[in-house]
Amino acid sequence: MTVTYTARVANARFCGFSKLLLAWKGSIYKVLYKEFLAFFAMYTAISITYRFFLYEDQRRYFEKLAIYCNRYASLIPMSFVLGFYVTLVVNRWWNQYTSIPLPDRLMCVLSGGLQGNDERGRLLRRTLMRYASLSALLILRSVSTAVFKRFPTMDHVVEAGFMSREERKKFEGLHSPYNKYWIPCVWFTNLAAVARCEGRIKDDHTFKLLLEELNGFRGKCSMLFHYDMISVPLVYTQVVTLAVYSFFLVCLIGRQFLDPSQGYPGHDLDLYVPTFTLLQFFFYAGWLKVAEQLINPFGEDDDDFETNWLIDRNFQVSMMAVDEMYGDLPVMERDRYWNDSNPRPPYTAATLFVLRKPSFQGSTFDMADTSAPPASAFTFTSRPLSAFLFPSTAQSGLEHCSSQPAISLPKATSGIPKPPSTGNQMSLLAVPSYVEPQRLRSVSVGSEFTAS
Repeated sequence: MTVTYTARVANARFCGFSKLLLAWKGSIYKVLYKEFLAFFAMYTAISITYRFFLYEDQRRYFEKLAIYCNRYASLIPMSFVLGFYVTLVVNRWWNQYTSIPLPDRLMCVLSGGLQGNDERGRLLRRTLMRYASLSALLILRSVSTAVFKRFPTMDHVVEAGFMSREERKKFEGLHSPYNKYWIPCVWFTNLAAVARCEGRIKDDHTFKLLLEELNGFRGKCSMLFHYDMISVPLVYTQVVTLAVYSFFLVCLIGRQFLDPSQGYPGHDLDLYVPTFTLLQFFFYAGWLKVAEQLINPFGEDDDDFETNWLIDRNFQVSMMAVDEMYGDLPVMERDRYWNDSNPRPPYTAATLFVLRKPSFQGSTFDMADTSAPPASAFTFTSRPLSAFLFPSTAQSGLEHCSSQPAISLPKATSGIPKPPSTGNQMSLLAVPSYVEPQRLRSVSVGSEFTAS
C-alpha cells in the first residue's frame, strides 16, 4: 500500500518533482477531489443565486455581508493551528513506524547463543522465534485493520502456523481482561530458561543478552499498543478541523465577485471563477488531509504501513536465520587484499570521477593562518632539533590539569646557540621563556627558526 518514489528523486534535477505531480495513487488529488468539487459546487450555487435570483435590495445586503465576511475571515488562525497539528501528526507517524517490532536483532542473538545441531536444538530455536513472531502478530492484529481482516479469529492464527492448538488452549485458558499479546513473550522467557538449564545456552551473559533483546522486542509491541490507545487529543483535532471548515464556509460568501458598478474596494473585476480561493482551499484542505491520512497509519489507505508484508517478511527471515542458516558458514579463504596494506576497491567507469576528488582532511586543512608573521620574517637553521624544545629556566613549564601528574621533560642543551635578543618574539608550539628570548620550533620539519 505504501507509495514509493525514492528512486525517481534520487538526483536533484530541473523540475525534479514535476514528474510526481501526475501520479494518482496516494496523491492529493485522489484524497481531496470530493471535497474540492463540493466546495466549488457550493460556491457556484451561491454565485448564481446572487447574480440571477436576488432582488436589488437583497443583492445590496448580500454585498455588505460578503465584504464583512472577507474582512474578518483572516482572524481565524488557520495557518498557525494547522501547521503545529500536521507537524505533531507527522512526528507521531514516524515514531509509530519505528515502534514496529522487528526480529532481526533477536534472531541473530538466538542463532548464535542457543547451541545444538540436533533435533532438540532446532526445535528450541524455531519455537522461541515463533513465540516472538506470534507476539508481534497479536499486537499488529489489535491495531491494524488490514492484519485483522487477514486474521479475524484465533482459528486463522492457528491455521497460519503461528500457534499450535495446544498453545491456543493454554492461551485461552489464561483469563485476563486486558490484551494478551505479551503471553508468548513469557513463554519465550520460560523456554529460554529451560534451554539455559539444559546447557544449550552456554553462559549467563548470553542468556542475559537474549532476554534483553526480547524485552526490547516486547517493548516495541507495547509502544504500538499505547500509540493505538492514546491518540492525539480530540480537542486538538476538533479545533483544527473547525478552523479549516469554518474558514472556507466564510469564504463561500466573502470571496464572491461583487458587482463592479457598485464601486466596492477590491471588486473591480468580475471573473466568475475564484482561482486563488480554489488554490487556497486545495493547499489548506490538502494539508488537513495529510494529517487525516497519517494520524493512523495502520489502516488501508494508499500510504499506510504494509503490515501484512512485514508479517510475511519477518516470519520467513527469522525462521531461516535460526534454522536453515544455523551453523551454515561459507569456507574461509584469504580475501583479495590479503597482502595489500592500502586496499582500494575498484570503481566502474560511471563512478571513476570519485577518484579525482581529494580526500577530506578537515575544515581547517586549507585555511591560511593570517595571524602568523610572513615566512620572510623568520631565519631558518638546518640544525635538527627534537620535536618539542622547552626552556632551561626553572620558571617555565607546561600547565597541567590537577588530575594529571607533572611530567619531567628534558631541558634544552646548552650547545644550541641563542638567537639575538632583538626583534619581536613569538612562539608557535614551544612554551615561551621569560628569561631568554623566545625560540620557535617547527614540529613537522624539526628545524629551528627565530624572529628577526
